Amino acid sequence: MRAFRTSVLAAATAALAALSLTACQNGTGVQDEGASQPAATVAATAEPKGDTEGAKDTTDGGTTEAGSGSAGNASQAKDSGTNTKTNAGSSNAKSGSGSSSSSGANANTDTDAPANRAICNGSNTTVSVQEVSRPLNHMLITVTNTGSKPCDLPYYPYVRFDQTQWAPQVAESTKPQAVVTLAPGESGYAGVMLASADGSGENGETAKKVTIGFQGLNPGSSGGTSTTVNLPGGGVYFDSTLRVTYWQQSMEDALY
Repeated sequence: MRAFRTSVLAAATAALAALSLTACQNGTGVQDEGASQPAATVAATAEPKGDTEGAKDTTDGGTTEAGSGSAGNASQAKDSGTNTKTNAGSSNAKSGSGSSSSSGANANTDTDAPANRAICNGSNTTVSVQEVSRPLNHMLITVTNTGSKPCDLPYYPYVRFDQTQWAPQVAESTKPQAVVTLAPGESGYAGVMLASADGSGENGETAKKVTIGFQGLNPGSSGGTSTTVNLPGGGVYFDSTLRVTYWQQSMEDALY
């Protein structure tokens, strides 16, 4: 029995020696396929973990980079928004300034604006009167705008000879379609029938002066300062048929 154990031990020793010699000749050391299998398994198991970590690192890197990019984009967007707002504000301010300037320019040049118009009266006009040969017994009143703004001549003139307390009748047929407006330097006209040609008038007298009054925009209202003018030729004769026209744009329309 002891001899058998000795033989088995000797055989095992010889096998181990042969295995070691084979391993040294192959350059693989003592590692055999059985021992290398767990290492390969561990390596295979570790490789996905390494990929996962790499992916995580990459993802983390990508996240950080994307975060930096987002922050940069946000910063750029913020800057862009600021610039846009600033530019819009500048544009609006410029536009508003241009609009205000344009509105101011229009207000200054628009002759229909109330601030650029006036009522014609003795302070911004000159008044002259003259007798005419035709029609018979007529006098022409001429008003010239001496102001810097257009002025309006509403309705008809108030005419009073000397200290006469009664006013002449108005020739309603001469009412114009629109109020007469005089540009600076332009003239408007009104005609006065002094006496009837057939002699039917009463209470005739000769006047030395005539006062011309102006109406405002409301009928019968005062338009401002009146003007008194010396009558030509030592005076004019008038009677109860005295009649005045509305203000006219032309001399021909005034001498009806």
